[in-house]
Amino acid sequence: MLTIITTQSLLRLVTNRFWKKLPVVTLNLRLYESQHQEEKSKPISCYPIPYKKDLPFDILELMEEIEKKTGFLPNVFKVLSHWPLEYRAFFAYYNVICNKKTGQLSRADKELIILVTSLANRCSYSVVVHSAWYRVFSKNPVLSDQVCINWRKSDLPAWEKAMLEFALAISQADDVTDDHFKKLEVHGFNQEDA
Repeated sequence: MLTIITTQSLLRLVTNRFWKKLPVVTLNLRLYESQHQEEKSKPISCYPIPYKKDLPFDILELMEEIEKKTGFLPNVFKVLSHWPLEYRAFFAYYNVICNKKTGQLSRADKELIILVTSLANRCSYSVVVHSAWYRVFSKNPVLSDQVCINWRKSDLPAWEKAMLEFALAISQADDVTDDHFKKLEVHGFNQEDA
């Protein structure tokens, strides 16, 4: 037997005492734009974030370059812009490390090292940012996801796993031995790469 629900029967159902005993469930039906606006209003730092128009040109230029290259601007760029001198020093050092042309490490390799050491240090912010950058530079989003879950069981080649083991040994203040260097040498790394 089919029952047709009329407005009157629906009203009776809603006002029935049975319905009054059920917990209230609120559905979040806001549009993406309103959620996006709300997210923007949440502070990302206890320090003020300068307006773009108030930033020195070199800092603004770097921010735009990063946002264009990666598709987003990490919060660290926004927060540090409050202190222009520290901003320039931090990113000058980061630039020297990540864009250094000596040795065999590519930018993707360096982002992979940062990602895995961030995982070991349980820094979720750095994991999110550097996994995104690793996706960009490696052009392999699936591998990036595998690394975030368990880099030891990922599809990384043996030479990258050896590189990561060495990076973790150093970052965790393990006793770095000749065996660490020998494992790297087997995969073509030299002292400069380490």
